[in-house]
Amino acid sequence: MQTETKARAGTGMSEGPDPAAEVKTALAGFLKEIKDFQGEVKSKFEQQEERLTMMQTKTMTAGRPALSAAATEEAPHQKAFAAYLRSGDDDALRGLSLEGKALNTAVSAEGGYLVDPQTSETIRGVLKSTASIRSIANVVNVEATSFDVLVDHSELGSGWATETASLTETATPQIDRISIPLYELAAMPKASQRLLDDSAFDVETWLATRIAEKFARAEAAAFVNGDGIDKPTGFLTHSNVANDAWAWGSLGYVATGADGDFSASNPADAIVDLVYALEAEYRANAAFVMNSKTAGAVRKMKDADGRFLWTDGLQAGEPARLMGYPVLIAEDMPDIASGATAIAFGDFASGYTIAERPDLRVLRDPFSAKPHVLFYASKRVGGDVSDFAAIKLLKFAAS
Repeated sequence: MQTETKARAGTGMSEGPDPAAEVKTALAGFLKEIKDFQGEVKSKFEQQEERLTMMQTKTMTAGRPALSAAATEEAPHQKAFAAYLRSGDDDALRGLSLEGKALNTAVSAEGGYLVDPQTSETIRGVLKSTASIRSIANVVNVEATSFDVLVDHSELGSGWATETASLTETATPQIDRISIPLYELAAMPKASQRLLDDSAFDVETWLATRIAEKFARAEAAAFVNGDGIDKPTGFLTHSNVANDAWAWGSLGYVATGADGDFSASNPADAIVDLVYALEAEYRANAAFVMNSKTAGAVRKMKDADGRFLWTDGLQAGEPARLMGYPVLIAEDMPDIASGATAIAFGDFASGYTIAERPDLRVLRDPFSAKPHVLFYASKRVGGDVSDFAAIKLLKFAAS
Protein backbone atom coordinates (compact mmCIF):
# COMPACT_ATOMS: atom_id res chain seq x y z
CA MET A 1 0.00 0.00 0.00
CA GLN A 2 2.77 2.33 0.81
CA THR A 3 4.53 1.52 -2.46
CA GLU A 4 1.44 2.27 -4.55
CA THR A 5 0.94 5.55 -2.80
CA LYS A 6 4.43 6.70 -3.53
CA ALA A 7 4.15 5.58 -7.13
CA ARG A 8 0.92 7.40 -7.63
CA ALA A 9 2.29 10.48 -5.98
CA GLY A 10 5.38 10.39 -8.13
CA THR A 11 3.30 9.84 -11.23
CA GLY A 12 1.07 12.80 -10.39
CA MET A 13 3.99 15.12 -9.87
CA SER A 14 5.63 14.15 -13.12
CA GLU A 15 2.49 14.66 -15.14
CA GLY A 16 1.78 18.32 -13.93
CA PRO A 17 3.95 21.52 -14.60
CA ASP A 18 6.69 22.51 -12.15
CA PRO A 19 5.56 25.75 -10.23
CA ALA A 20 9.11 26.78 -9.40
CA ALA A 21 10.09 26.67 -13.07
CA GLU A 22 7.11 28.79 -14.05
CA VAL A 23 7.97 31.46 -11.45
CA LYS A 24 11.57 31.46 -12.59
CA THR A 25 10.59 31.89 -16.24
CA ALA A 26 8.13 34.72 -15.47
CA LEU A 27 10.69 36.51 -13.31
CA ALA A 28 13.30 36.28 -16.05
CA GLY A 29 10.87 37.76 -18.58
CA PHE A 30 9.97 40.58 -16.22
CA LEU A 31 13.61 41.43 -15.58
CA LYS A 32 14.26 41.46 -19.32
CA GLU A 33 11.40 43.90 -19.90
CA ILE A 34 12.75 46.19 -17.17
CA LYS A 35 16.21 46.15 -18.70
CA ASP A 36 14.77 46.92 -22.13
CA PHE A 37 12.76 49.82 -20.66
CA GLN A 38 15.81 51.16 -18.83
CA GLY A 39 17.83 51.02 -22.01
CA GLU A 40 15.14 52.87 -23.94
CA VAL A 41 14.88 55.62 -21.28
CA LYS A 42 18.66 55.98 -21.13
CA SER A 43 18.83 56.30 -24.88
CA LYS A 44 16.19 59.05 -24.90
CA PHE A 45 17.95 60.92 -22.08
CA GLU A 46 21.23 60.79 -23.99
CA GLN A 47 19.55 62.16 -27.11
CA GLN A 48 17.90 64.96 -25.13
CA GLU A 49 21.16 65.85 -23.39
CA GLU A 50 22.89 65.98 -26.74
CA ARG A 51 20.28 68.41 -28.08
CA LEU A 52 20.55 70.66 -24.99
CA THR A 53 24.33 70.68 -25.22
CA MET A 54 24.15 71.68 -28.87
CA MET A 55 21.69 74.51 -28.15
CA GLN A 56 23.78 75.76 -25.20
CA THR A 57 26.90 75.76 -27.32
CA LYS A 58 25.22 77.84 -30.01
CA THR A 59 23.83 80.32 -27.46
CA MET A 60 27.16 80.75 -25.68
CA THR A 61 28.95 81.24 -28.96
CA ALA A 62 26.58 84.02 -30.02
CA GLY A 63 26.37 85.83 -26.66
CA ARG A 64 29.76 85.13 -25.08
CA PRO A 65 31.22 88.39 -23.71
CA ALA A 66 34.64 89.58 -24.71
CA LEU A 67 37.49 88.39 -22.53
CA SER A 68 38.98 91.86 -22.28
CA ALA A 69 38.13 95.45 -23.06
CA ALA A 70 40.69 95.43 -25.86
CA ALA A 71 38.79 92.63 -27.60
CA THR A 72 35.48 94.51 -27.63
CA GLU A 73 34.42 95.26 -31.16
CA GLU A 74 33.16 98.82 -31.59
CA ALA A 75 31.04 100.29 -34.33
CA PRO A 76 32.94 102.46 -36.83
CA HIS A 77 31.34 105.71 -35.60
CA GLN A 78 32.23 104.86 -31.98
CA LYS A 79 35.87 104.28 -32.84
CA ALA A 80 35.99 107.47 -34.89
CA PHE A 81 34.34 109.58 -32.20
CA ALA A 82 36.57 108.14 -29.46
CA ALA A 83 39.65 108.95 -31.54
CA TYR A 84 38.40 112.51 -31.98
CA LEU A 85 37.84 112.96 -28.24
CA ARG A 86 41.22 111.52 -27.25
CA SER A 87 43.54 113.07 -29.80
CA GLY A 88 41.53 115.41 -31.99
CA ASP A 89 41.98 113.08 -34.98
CA ASP A 90 38.91 113.70 -37.10
CA ASP A 91 40.05 111.90 -40.25
CA ALA A 92 37.84 108.91 -39.49
CA LEU A 93 34.83 111.18 -38.95
CA ARG A 94 35.12 112.85 -42.32
CA GLY A 95 32.74 111.27 -44.76
CA LEU A 96 31.44 108.78 -42.18
CA SER A 97 27.68 108.56 -42.73
CA LEU A 98 25.13 107.16 -40.32
CA GLU A 99 21.51 106.37 -40.90
CA GLY A 100 19.44 109.38 -39.93
CA LYS A 101 22.14 111.61 -38.46
CA ALA A 102 25.60 111.76 -40.02
CA LEU A 103 29.02 112.53 -38.70
CA ASN A 104 30.49 114.47 -41.56
CA THR A 105 32.48 117.54 -42.51
CA ALA A 106 29.34 119.64 -42.93
CA VAL A 107 28.67 119.47 -39.22
CA SER A 108 32.33 120.17 -38.47
CA ALA A 109 32.06 123.41 -40.42
CA GLU A 110 29.21 124.43 -38.10
CA GLY A 111 31.40 123.84 -35.08
CA GLY A 112 32.00 120.34 -33.82
CA TYR A 113 30.83 116.82 -34.57
CA LEU A 114 27.59 115.11 -33.65
CA VAL A 115 28.00 112.62 -30.83
CA ASP A 116 27.42 108.97 -31.57
CA PRO A 117 23.86 107.64 -30.92
CA GLN A 118 24.84 105.63 -27.83
CA THR A 119 26.34 108.67 -26.06
CA SER A 120 23.38 110.81 -27.08
CA GLU A 121 20.90 108.28 -25.66
CA THR A 122 22.88 108.13 -22.41
CA ILE A 123 22.61 111.90 -22.03
CA ARG A 124 18.87 111.83 -22.77
CA GLY A 125 18.35 109.05 -20.26
CA VAL A 126 20.09 111.02 -17.49
CA LEU A 127 18.14 114.18 -18.31
CA LYS A 128 14.83 112.32 -18.16
CA SER A 129 15.63 110.70 -14.81
CA THR A 130 16.61 113.96 -13.07
CA ALA A 131 14.27 115.96 -10.82
CA SER A 132 13.19 118.33 -13.57
CA ILE A 133 9.96 119.38 -15.24
CA ARG A 134 11.25 117.39 -18.24
CA SER A 135 10.20 114.14 -16.55
CA ILE A 136 6.51 115.14 -16.49
CA ALA A 137 6.28 117.65 -19.38
CA ASN A 138 5.53 117.03 -23.04
CA VAL A 139 8.86 116.60 -24.89
CA VAL A 140 8.94 116.80 -28.71
CA ASN A 141 11.81 116.53 -31.19
CA VAL A 142 11.87 119.09 -34.00
CA GLU A 143 14.17 119.85 -36.90
CA ALA A 144 13.24 123.53 -37.21
CA THR A 145 14.25 126.56 -35.17
CA SER A 146 10.90 126.70 -33.34
CA PHE A 147 7.89 124.59 -32.50
CA ASP A 148 4.31 125.81 -32.87
CA VAL A 149 1.49 124.63 -30.62
CA LEU A 150 -2.06 125.13 -31.89
CA VAL A 151 -4.61 125.74 -29.13
CA ASP A 152 -8.38 125.54 -29.57
CA HIS A 153 -9.92 128.02 -27.12
CA SER A 154 -13.54 127.12 -27.74
CA GLU A 155 -15.43 124.01 -28.64
CA LEU A 156 -17.31 123.62 -31.89
CA GLY A 157 -20.86 124.90 -31.38
CA SER A 158 -23.71 122.41 -31.25
CA GLY A 159 -27.42 122.30 -30.46
CA TRP A 160 -30.54 120.18 -30.58
CA ALA A 161 -32.35 119.92 -33.88
CA THR A 162 -35.71 118.58 -35.03
CA GLU A 163 -36.70 117.09 -38.34
CA THR A 164 -38.64 120.11 -39.59
CA ALA A 165 -37.06 123.06 -37.75
CA SER A 166 -34.45 125.19 -39.47
CA LEU A 167 -30.84 125.03 -38.24
CA THR A 168 -29.03 128.07 -36.91
CA GLU A 169 -25.34 128.74 -37.46
CA THR A 170 -23.17 127.50 -34.58
CA ALA A 171 -20.09 129.18 -33.12
CA THR A 172 -16.75 128.69 -34.83
CA PRO A 173 -13.80 127.58 -32.65
CA GLN A 174 -10.98 130.08 -32.11
CA ILE A 175 -7.46 128.82 -32.80
CA ASP A 176 -4.41 130.33 -31.13
CA ARG A 177 -0.78 129.62 -32.00
CA ILE A 178 1.97 129.39 -29.36
CA SER A 179 5.47 129.49 -30.83
CA ILE A 180 8.28 127.93 -28.78
CA PRO A 181 11.69 129.08 -30.08
CA LEU A 182 14.76 126.89 -29.59
CA TYR A 183 17.81 128.26 -27.79
CA GLU A 184 21.34 126.92 -27.53
CA LEU A 185 22.16 125.06 -24.34
CA ALA A 186 25.88 124.54 -23.81
CA ALA A 187 28.26 122.79 -21.42
CA MET A 188 32.06 122.79 -21.42
CA PRO A 189 33.67 120.05 -19.30
CA LYS A 190 37.44 119.66 -19.39
CA ALA A 191 39.92 116.81 -18.93
CA SER A 192 43.71 116.58 -18.92
CA GLN A 193 45.38 115.23 -22.03
CA ARG A 194 47.20 112.65 -19.91
CA LEU A 195 43.84 111.29 -18.76
CA LEU A 196 42.59 111.15 -22.33
CA ASP A 197 45.74 109.28 -23.41
CA ASP A 198 44.97 106.55 -20.88
CA SER A 199 43.40 103.72 -22.88
CA ALA A 200 41.61 102.39 -19.79
CA PHE A 201 39.74 105.68 -19.34
CA ASP A 202 36.18 105.52 -20.72
CA VAL A 203 36.17 108.98 -22.24
CA GLU A 204 32.73 108.68 -23.86
CA THR A 205 30.91 107.72 -20.65
CA TRP A 206 32.75 110.45 -18.74
CA LEU A 207 31.81 113.05 -21.34
CA ALA A 208 28.16 111.95 -21.44
CA THR A 209 27.87 112.11 -17.65
CA ARG A 210 29.43 115.56 -17.34
CA ILE A 211 27.34 116.99 -20.19
CA ALA A 212 24.13 115.53 -18.74
CA GLU A 213 24.89 117.01 -15.29
CA LYS A 214 25.46 120.50 -16.71
CA PHE A 215 22.42 120.33 -19.01
CA ALA A 216 20.16 119.02 -16.24
CA ARG A 217 20.91 121.91 -13.87
CA ALA A 218 20.52 124.55 -16.59
CA GLU A 219 17.32 123.05 -17.97
CA ALA A 220 15.67 122.55 -14.58
CA ALA A 221 16.18 126.22 -13.68
CA ALA A 222 15.00 127.52 -17.05
CA PHE A 223 11.83 125.40 -17.21
CA VAL A 224 10.71 126.87 -13.88
CA ASN A 225 12.05 130.44 -13.82
CA GLY A 226 13.47 131.10 -17.30
CA ASP A 227 12.81 134.62 -18.62
CA GLY A 228 12.65 133.60 -22.29
CA ILE A 229 15.76 135.65 -23.19
CA ASP A 230 18.24 133.24 -24.77
CA LYS A 231 16.66 130.49 -22.69
CA PRO A 232 13.28 128.71 -22.36
CA THR A 233 10.37 130.47 -20.67
CA GLY A 234 9.60 129.04 -17.24
CA PHE A 235 6.01 128.47 -16.23
CA LEU A 236 6.41 130.69 -13.13
CA THR A 237 7.53 133.59 -15.35
CA HIS A 238 4.01 134.08 -16.67
CA SER A 239 1.71 136.37 -14.73
CA ASN A 240 -0.59 134.77 -12.17
CA VAL A 241 -4.06 135.89 -11.14
CA ALA A 242 -6.65 134.68 -8.65
CA ASN A 243 -8.27 131.56 -10.04
CA ASP A 244 -11.74 133.13 -9.92
CA ALA A 245 -10.54 135.83 -12.35
CA TRP A 246 -8.39 133.51 -14.49
CA ALA A 247 -8.01 134.23 -18.20
CA TRP A 248 -5.91 132.69 -20.94
CA GLY A 249 -2.29 133.87 -20.94
CA SER A 250 -1.87 133.70 -17.16
CA LEU A 251 -1.84 130.99 -14.50
CA GLY A 252 -4.55 130.85 -11.88
CA TYR A 253 -3.62 130.66 -8.23
CA VAL A 254 -5.30 129.70 -4.97
CA ALA A 255 -4.34 131.68 -1.86
CA THR A 256 -3.44 129.94 1.40
CA GLY A 257 -5.25 132.58 3.46
CA ALA A 258 -2.15 133.66 5.37
CA ASP A 259 0.71 135.86 4.20
CA GLY A 260 3.85 133.75 3.81
CA ASP A 261 2.41 130.64 5.47
CA PHE A 262 -0.43 128.15 5.50
CA SER A 263 -3.63 129.02 7.29
CA ALA A 264 -3.27 128.50 11.03
CA SER A 265 -6.79 127.10 11.50
CA ASN A 266 -6.55 124.28 8.94
CA PRO A 267 -3.48 124.33 6.66
CA ALA A 268 -4.61 121.27 4.70
CA ASP A 269 -7.57 123.19 3.25
CA ALA A 270 -5.25 125.09 0.90
CA ILE A 271 -3.99 121.84 -0.66
CA VAL A 272 -7.54 120.59 -1.15
CA ASP A 273 -8.60 123.91 -2.73
CA LEU A 274 -5.60 123.78 -5.08
CA VAL A 275 -6.44 120.27 -6.28
CA TYR A 276 -10.06 121.09 -7.07
CA ALA A 277 -9.20 124.41 -8.68
CA LEU A 278 -7.91 122.29 -11.57
CA GLU A 279 -10.53 121.01 -13.99
CA ALA A 280 -11.38 117.31 -13.86
CA GLU A 281 -9.99 116.60 -17.34
CA TYR A 282 -6.50 117.63 -16.13
CA ARG A 283 -6.59 116.08 -12.66
CA ALA A 284 -6.26 112.51 -13.97
CA ASN A 285 -2.63 113.11 -15.03
CA ALA A 286 -1.77 115.88 -12.58
CA ALA A 287 1.24 116.12 -10.26
CA PHE A 288 2.51 118.44 -7.53
CA VAL A 289 5.77 120.36 -8.01
CA MET A 290 7.64 121.88 -5.04
CA ASN A 291 11.12 122.06 -3.55
CA SER A 292 12.46 120.11 -0.56
CA LYS A 293 11.78 122.80 2.06
CA THR A 294 8.17 123.12 1.02
CA ALA A 295 7.80 119.35 0.92
CA GLY A 296 9.07 119.17 4.50
CA ALA A 297 6.28 121.48 5.63
CA VAL A 298 3.56 119.79 3.57
CA ARG A 299 4.39 116.27 4.65
CA LYS A 300 3.44 117.15 8.25
CA MET A 301 -0.13 118.04 7.28
CA LYS A 302 -3.10 115.95 8.41
CA ASP A 303 -6.74 115.95 7.50
CA ALA A 304 -9.63 116.45 9.92
CA ASP A 305 -9.43 112.78 10.95
CA GLY A 306 -5.72 112.97 11.79
CA ARG A 307 -4.50 111.14 8.66
CA PHE A 308 -1.41 112.40 6.82
CA LEU A 309 -2.04 113.84 3.37
CA TRP A 310 1.47 112.74 2.30
CA THR A 311 2.28 109.09 1.54
CA ASP A 312 5.66 107.73 0.50
CA GLY A 313 6.06 105.51 -2.56
CA LEU A 314 5.47 101.82 -1.94
CA GLN A 315 8.23 100.71 -4.33
CA ALA A 316 11.75 101.92 -5.04
CA GLY A 317 11.73 104.72 -7.58
CA GLU A 318 8.03 105.43 -7.16
CA PRO A 319 7.33 109.11 -6.32
CA ALA A 320 5.75 110.20 -3.06
CA ARG A 321 2.07 111.13 -3.25
CA LEU A 322 0.07 113.99 -1.87
CA MET A 323 -3.69 113.37 -1.78
CA GLY A 324 -3.03 110.49 -4.18
CA TYR A 325 -1.14 112.57 -6.76
CA PRO A 326 2.62 112.18 -7.44
CA VAL A 327 5.03 114.81 -6.12
CA LEU A 328 8.03 116.05 -8.12
CA ILE A 329 10.75 117.65 -6.00
CA ALA A 330 12.18 120.49 -8.10
CA GLU A 331 14.71 122.53 -6.14
CA ASP A 332 14.28 125.55 -8.42
CA MET A 333 10.78 126.15 -7.09
CA PRO A 334 10.66 129.08 -4.63
CA ASP A 335 10.60 128.61 -0.86
CA ILE A 336 7.55 129.42 1.24
CA ALA A 337 7.57 133.22 1.63
CA SER A 338 5.26 136.19 1.43
CA GLY A 339 3.48 136.14 -1.92
CA ALA A 340 5.51 133.18 -3.22
CA THR A 341 3.93 130.59 -5.51
CA ALA A 342 5.82 127.72 -3.93
CA ILE A 343 3.58 124.85 -5.03
CA ALA A 344 2.32 124.07 -8.52
CA PHE A 345 -0.29 121.45 -9.38
CA GLY A 346 -1.31 120.45 -12.85
CA ASP A 347 -1.12 118.21 -15.88
CA PHE A 348 2.31 119.27 -17.13
CA ALA A 349 2.14 116.89 -20.08
CA SER A 350 -0.60 119.15 -21.41
CA GLY A 351 0.47 122.39 -19.77
CA TYR A 352 4.19 122.62 -20.57
CA THR A 353 5.94 121.67 -23.82
CA ILE A 354 9.69 121.17 -24.26
CA ALA A 355 10.94 121.28 -27.84
CA GLU A 356 14.45 120.17 -28.72
CA ARG A 357 16.58 119.13 -31.64
CA PRO A 358 17.69 115.50 -31.38
CA ASP A 359 21.29 116.19 -32.35
CA LEU A 360 24.00 117.13 -29.87
CA ARG A 361 27.42 118.26 -31.06
CA VAL A 362 30.83 118.41 -29.42
CA LEU A 363 33.77 120.68 -30.30
CA ARG A 364 37.22 119.72 -28.97
CA ASP A 365 39.39 122.63 -27.85
CA PRO A 366 42.97 121.68 -26.77
CA PHE A 367 44.32 125.27 -26.82
CA SER A 368 42.26 127.50 -24.52
CA ALA A 369 43.01 125.75 -21.21
CA LYS A 370 46.36 124.00 -21.60
CA PRO A 371 47.29 121.39 -20.42
CA HIS A 372 43.58 120.55 -20.25
CA VAL A 373 41.30 119.84 -23.17
CA LEU A 374 37.91 121.55 -23.27
CA PHE A 375 34.87 119.87 -24.80
CA TYR A 376 32.22 122.37 -25.87
CA ALA A 377 28.90 120.51 -26.12
CA SER A 378 25.76 122.24 -27.36
CA LYS A 379 22.17 121.40 -28.21
CA ARG A 380 19.03 123.35 -29.11
CA VAL A 381 16.12 123.33 -26.66
CA GLY A 382 13.14 125.51 -25.81
CA GLY A 383 10.14 125.38 -23.53
CA ASP A 384 6.99 127.29 -22.65
CA VAL A 385 3.48 126.89 -21.28
CA SER A 386 1.25 125.32 -23.93
CA ASP A 387 -2.02 125.17 -21.98
CA PHE A 388 -2.59 127.84 -19.31
CA ALA A 389 -5.63 125.98 -17.97
CA ALA A 390 -3.62 122.86 -17.12
CA ILE A 391 -1.48 124.35 -14.31
CA LYS A 392 -2.58 125.95 -11.04
CA LEU A 393 -0.44 127.58 -8.35
CA LEU A 394 -0.67 127.84 -4.56
CA LYS A 395 0.17 131.37 -3.47
CA PHE A 396 1.22 132.05 0.11
CA ALA A 397 -0.83 135.16 0.56
CA ALA A 398 -3.94 136.28 2.41
CA SER A 399 -5.88 136.63 -0.83
